[in-house]
Amino acid sequence: MTWPLAILLGLVAVVALSVAALLWIGLRDDVRPVDVAVVLGNHVHSDGAPTPRLVGRLDRAAALYRAGLFPTVIVSGGISSSGADEVTTMAAYLEAAGVPADAIVRDPEGVNTAATASNTAAWMYAHGAQSVLAVSQYFHIARIRLAFRQNGIRAIAHAGDDYWGWRDFFLVPRELAAITRYALLGG
Repeated sequence: MTWPLAILLGLVAVVALSVAALLWIGLRDDVRPVDVAVVLGNHVHSDGAPTPRLVGRLDRAAALYRAGLFPTVIVSGGISSSGADEVTTMAAYLEAAGVPADAIVRDPEGVNTAATASNTAAWMYAHGAQSVLAVSQYFHIARIRLAFRQNGIRAIAHAGDDYWGWRDFFLVPRELAAITRYALLGG
Protein backbone atom coordinates (compact mmCIF):
# COMPACT_ATOMS: atom_id res chain seq x y z
CA MET A 1 0.00 0.00 0.00
CA THR A 2 1.34 3.44 -0.88
CA TRP A 3 1.56 6.27 1.63
CA PRO A 4 -1.06 8.46 -0.09
CA LEU A 5 -3.52 5.57 -0.11
CA ALA A 6 -2.79 4.74 3.54
CA ILE A 7 -3.32 8.37 4.51
CA LEU A 8 -6.57 8.52 2.53
CA LEU A 9 -7.86 5.33 4.14
CA GLY A 10 -6.87 6.64 7.56
CA LEU A 11 -8.78 9.87 6.96
CA VAL A 12 -11.84 7.96 5.76
CA ALA A 13 -11.70 5.83 8.92
CA VAL A 14 -11.41 8.91 11.15
CA VAL A 15 -14.38 10.58 9.42
CA ALA A 16 -16.47 7.40 9.63
CA LEU A 17 -15.72 6.99 13.34
CA SER A 18 -16.46 10.67 13.95
CA VAL A 19 -19.83 10.42 12.20
CA ALA A 20 -20.62 7.30 14.23
CA ALA A 21 -19.74 9.10 17.48
CA LEU A 22 -21.80 12.15 16.49
CA LEU A 23 -24.79 9.93 15.76
CA TRP A 24 -24.26 7.84 18.92
CA ILE A 25 -24.40 10.95 21.10
CA GLY A 26 -27.17 12.75 19.25
CA LEU A 27 -29.57 9.90 18.63
CA ARG A 28 -29.62 8.81 22.28
CA ASP A 29 -31.65 11.28 24.28
CA ASP A 30 -30.54 12.08 27.81
CA VAL A 31 -33.79 13.48 29.19
CA ARG A 32 -34.17 14.12 32.92
CA PRO A 33 -35.50 16.86 35.20
CA VAL A 34 -33.38 20.01 34.99
CA ASP A 35 -33.47 23.63 36.17
CA VAL A 36 -33.83 25.10 32.68
CA ALA A 37 -34.12 24.01 29.06
CA VAL A 38 -32.77 25.86 26.05
CA VAL A 39 -34.05 25.60 22.49
CA LEU A 40 -31.46 26.64 19.95
CA GLY A 41 -32.77 28.77 17.10
CA ASN A 42 -33.07 27.92 13.45
CA HIS A 43 -34.34 29.58 10.31
CA VAL A 44 -37.66 31.43 10.33
CA HIS A 45 -39.47 32.36 7.11
CA SER A 46 -39.96 36.03 6.25
CA ASP A 47 -43.63 35.79 7.28
CA GLY A 48 -42.52 34.74 10.78
CA ALA A 49 -43.37 31.06 10.37
CA PRO A 50 -40.81 28.60 11.77
CA THR A 51 -39.30 26.03 9.44
CA PRO A 52 -40.15 22.35 10.00
CA ARG A 53 -36.71 21.85 11.60
CA LEU A 54 -37.43 24.59 14.16
CA VAL A 55 -40.99 23.32 14.69
CA GLY A 56 -39.50 19.93 15.60
CA ARG A 57 -37.31 21.51 18.27
CA LEU A 58 -40.15 23.60 19.66
CA ASP A 59 -42.63 20.71 19.73
CA ARG A 60 -40.12 18.59 21.63
CA ALA A 61 -39.44 21.37 24.15
CA ALA A 62 -43.15 22.00 24.67
CA ALA A 63 -43.81 18.29 25.27
CA LEU A 64 -40.96 18.07 27.78
CA TYR A 65 -42.20 21.21 29.55
CA ARG A 66 -45.71 19.75 29.79
CA ALA A 67 -44.13 16.57 31.21
CA GLY A 68 -42.81 18.72 34.07
CA LEU A 69 -39.10 18.26 33.36
CA PHE A 70 -38.21 21.96 33.75
CA PRO A 71 -39.90 25.16 34.92
CA THR A 72 -38.21 27.54 32.48
CA VAL A 73 -37.25 27.39 28.82
CA ILE A 74 -34.82 29.73 27.10
CA VAL A 75 -35.40 30.40 23.41
CA SER A 76 -32.11 31.44 21.86
CA GLY A 77 -31.59 32.80 18.38
CA GLY A 78 -30.99 35.87 16.30
CA ILE A 79 -32.36 37.47 13.18
CA SER A 80 -32.88 34.84 10.50
CA SER A 81 -31.48 35.32 7.00
CA SER A 82 -35.08 36.09 5.98
CA GLY A 83 -35.06 39.10 8.34
CA ALA A 84 -37.45 37.45 10.83
CA ASP A 85 -36.75 37.38 14.57
CA GLU A 86 -36.20 33.75 15.60
CA VAL A 87 -36.74 34.40 19.32
CA THR A 88 -40.09 36.15 18.85
CA THR A 89 -41.29 33.32 16.62
CA MET A 90 -40.05 30.66 19.03
CA ALA A 91 -41.66 32.27 22.07
CA ALA A 92 -44.99 32.72 20.30
CA TYR A 93 -44.94 29.10 19.11
CA LEU A 94 -44.24 27.78 22.62
CA GLU A 95 -47.00 29.94 24.09
CA ALA A 96 -49.45 28.58 21.51
CA ALA A 97 -48.29 25.08 22.51
CA GLY A 98 -49.20 25.71 26.15
CA VAL A 99 -45.97 27.03 27.68
CA PRO A 100 -46.82 30.11 29.80
CA ALA A 101 -45.16 33.36 28.72
CA ASP A 102 -43.62 33.78 32.19
CA ALA A 103 -41.84 30.42 31.78
CA ILE A 104 -40.10 31.58 28.59
CA VAL A 105 -36.82 33.51 28.66
CA ARG A 106 -35.77 35.23 25.44
CA ASP A 107 -32.14 35.26 24.33
CA PRO A 108 -32.02 37.40 21.17
CA GLU A 109 -28.21 37.39 21.27
CA GLY A 110 -27.94 33.62 20.73
CA VAL A 111 -26.75 34.06 17.16
CA ASN A 112 -24.74 30.82 17.19
CA THR A 113 -24.08 27.82 19.42
CA ALA A 114 -21.19 29.48 21.26
CA ALA A 115 -23.25 32.61 22.02
CA THR A 116 -26.20 30.51 23.18
CA ALA A 117 -23.96 28.49 25.52
CA SER A 118 -22.36 31.64 26.95
CA ASN A 119 -25.69 33.42 27.40
CA THR A 120 -27.30 30.35 28.94
CA ALA A 121 -24.40 29.94 31.36
CA ALA A 122 -24.71 33.61 32.40
CA TRP A 123 -28.46 33.22 32.93
CA MET A 124 -27.96 30.03 34.92
CA TYR A 125 -25.33 31.67 37.11
CA ALA A 126 -27.54 34.71 37.75
CA HIS A 127 -30.53 32.51 38.66
CA GLY A 128 -28.77 29.77 40.62
CA ALA A 129 -29.54 27.10 38.03
CA GLN A 130 -27.26 24.08 37.98
CA SER A 131 -28.61 21.90 35.17
CA VAL A 132 -29.72 22.42 31.58
CA LEU A 133 -31.47 20.42 28.89
CA ALA A 134 -30.54 21.38 25.32
CA VAL A 135 -33.07 20.83 22.54
CA SER A 136 -31.86 20.69 18.95
CA GLN A 137 -31.28 18.28 16.06
CA TYR A 138 -29.42 15.05 16.72
CA PHE A 139 -26.33 16.10 14.79
CA HIS A 140 -26.01 19.34 16.80
CA ILE A 141 -26.11 17.79 20.28
CA ALA A 142 -22.40 16.90 20.65
CA ARG A 143 -21.29 20.46 19.82
CA ILE A 144 -23.89 21.98 22.15
CA ARG A 145 -22.67 19.78 24.98
CA LEU A 146 -19.06 20.79 24.27
CA ALA A 147 -19.97 24.50 24.14
CA PHE A 148 -21.83 24.26 27.46
CA ARG A 149 -18.87 22.48 29.09
CA GLN A 150 -16.56 25.19 27.73
CA ASN A 151 -18.80 27.68 29.58
CA GLY A 152 -18.64 25.85 32.90
CA ILE A 153 -21.93 23.97 32.69
CA ARG A 154 -21.49 20.36 33.77
CA ALA A 155 -25.02 19.02 34.30
CA ILE A 156 -26.18 18.80 30.68
CA ALA A 157 -29.12 16.76 29.45
CA HIS A 158 -30.22 16.78 25.82
CA ALA A 159 -33.14 15.93 23.58
CA GLY A 160 -33.30 15.69 19.83
CA ASP A 161 -36.45 15.94 17.81
CA ASP A 162 -37.92 13.65 15.18
CA TYR A 163 -37.33 15.95 12.20
CA TRP A 164 -35.20 14.53 9.39
CA GLY A 165 -34.56 16.31 6.13
CA TRP A 166 -32.47 15.91 3.01
CA ARG A 167 -30.19 18.70 4.25
CA ASP A 168 -29.00 16.38 7.04
CA PHE A 169 -26.68 14.77 4.47
CA PHE A 170 -24.90 18.14 4.27
CA LEU A 171 -25.35 19.18 7.90
CA VAL A 172 -23.78 16.10 9.50
CA PRO A 173 -20.38 16.58 7.77
CA ARG A 174 -20.64 20.34 8.40
CA GLU A 175 -21.18 19.57 12.07
CA LEU A 176 -18.00 17.48 12.16
CA ALA A 177 -16.01 20.49 11.00
CA ALA A 178 -17.76 22.76 13.50
CA ILE A 179 -17.19 20.49 16.49
CA THR A 180 -13.54 20.06 15.52
CA ARG A 181 -13.18 23.84 15.46
CA TYR A 182 -14.87 24.12 18.90
CA ALA A 183 -12.65 21.41 20.35
CA LEU A 184 -9.44 22.95 19.01
CA LEU A 185 -10.18 26.68 19.26
CA GLY A 186 -13.13 26.96 21.63
CA GLY A 187 -16.51 28.32 20.56
